[in-house]
Parts: sequence; structure tokens; C-alpha cells
Amino acid sequence: MKTFFLHLAIALGMASFCATSLSAQNVIDDSVKIDGAMRHFKMIMPEGLSAGAPLVMVCHGYGNPGKAKTWMNRSAVKHRFAVCVAQGLKDSKGKHSWNVGYPSQLGWKVDDVSAVCKLAKHVQKKYSLSADNTFLTGMSNGGDLCYLMAHSKQTTFKAFASLAGQLMYPFYENMKIEHPVPFLEIHGTADVLSRWTGDMKNADGWGIYVPVPIAASKIISANHCTEIKLDTMAVANAELNSRVIKMKFSNPDNKTDMWLYKVENAPHCWFEKYMNTGEEVWSFFSRYLH
Repeated sequence: MKTFFLHLAIALGMASFCATSLSAQNVIDDSVKIDGAMRHFKMIMPEGLSAGAPLVMVCHGYGNPGKAKTWMNRSAVKHRFAVCVAQGLKDSKGKHSWNVGYPSQLGWKVDDVSAVCKLAKHVQKKYSLSADNTFLTGMSNGGDLCYLMAHSKQTTFKAFASLAGQLMYPFYENMKIEHPVPFLEIHGTADVLSRWTGDMKNADGWGIYVPVPIAASKIISANHCTEIKLDTMAVANAELNSRVIKMKFSNPDNKTDMWLYKVENAPHCWFEKYMNTGEEVWSFFSRYLH
């Protein structure tokens, strides 16, 4: 399999294109120049994936180089969609990250909203994936980017799922959500990096960001949600001393929902010890397939 993709790369003139096999998936290293910067990414392609399959973009946390293993991989095989793991550019600290306005990012001119949208469109075309069924999920800094995307005028992504992400105060205060946007947030109450209660004094140095329920309420209002369904899910491991409180806010007219999962006593993580994160995210995204 690896030899096949190497020969294909040579035939297409793409020296950076390579692949390995990983549990019924092909992992492809690829790159493209966008707005003058080389953007590296990994494609997770389930074997035998059909043309026009959905695409889920995954954005990593701060300082993470964008590894092939994500919370979406197993679900990609089960539900037959492609995953693109995008890699952020290096900031002034030399960390791969997404520009969401942290104090350390002031003066950084990178427009990651535009770049990630352009990357998604490039991937759709190159890998024959759906231009309609494209979604974005991110963890921590990648989750912050999901909030920024929700406040932009982009039309590339149909829905967003943030894991331990935050709504930075400048977005909350100065940016309007232009149109209803389906959004899922999964967040732990014991997270000390992206606090459930927010950080309105910038005590941690990441910038001022609002409490998670306040961030959710802005999207709930923009989506004109009028119904709420509450559900509590026990986690499989009782030693974790946790439960997941699912708050599903919906607009029955257009199904543009805001789902908020409050994971009691959970730290900064992918939540895979608490739930099947990929399945929860895909159950949300799949509501918006066309």
C-alpha cells in the first residue's frame, strides 16, 4: 500500500505526498500553499471511501503539531467519512497554533478563518469529497477557532463541534453571529486551562474569555432556539466520579441547534474516558447532512 501511494505521488508530481495503512484507513501526508504559507495536513481516508463522502476537518490544540490520531478516526471508518487534520502555523513562540487573539498572538497577521476554509475547499476538490457536507471540530485552541468561525461570515462549514474551546471576549463583545450556526460544545468542569467559569481577568494569560454557559447562550440566541432537552449520561468508569449533563437547545423550525455537554470533574482532554467522543460529535454533525 505504501509503495502504491509513493508511485502515485511521483506520477502526480507531489513529492510531499505519502501514505501508510492504519486500521482500515489510509493516512496521507499532504500540503498546499495558501496565502503565501505552506499548510501541512493529514488525510484520514477509510479504505473504499466513495466519491462525495462527507469531510470532517480537525483542528489541534495549542502547540500540537496535528497528529494523525484524533477523536474522529474510529467514527470515520464506521460512518464512512474523511478526516482532514490541519496543522496550524508556528506563532512567535514557535508553537503550532490557530490565531484567535491570544495576547502572545497580538500583531500576528495570519487569518486562520480564511486559510482553513480555503484548505477545506482544496481538500474537497482534490480528494473528491462533498462540498455540502463539510464540518469542523477542534480541541482547546482548535475549539477556540470553532467559535471564531461561528462568528465569521464563512459558508464552508455546516456545523461545528468544540472540545474544551472558549469564546474569547473580543469575539463575544464585538462580533455578531451573522446567521444561525449549529454548534456543539463538550467541556469539563475541572478544566484549568479552558475554565468552565471563564477567565474575565486574564489570570491565566490566555486572554479574557467568557464562561462556557455565556458562550453557549450567545449561540442559542443567534439560533433562535426555543426548546431544550436535558439528559444525564453516566460514564463507564465509576472511578472517574463524573457524569455528562447533555443540554440540547433546538430550533424546531430549522433544527439549527446548540448542544452543550457539561462533563462533571473532567479535566482538559478529548473526553474519550467519559464517552465515545467521535460518536457524539458525528451524531450532531449527521443531523446536517444533505
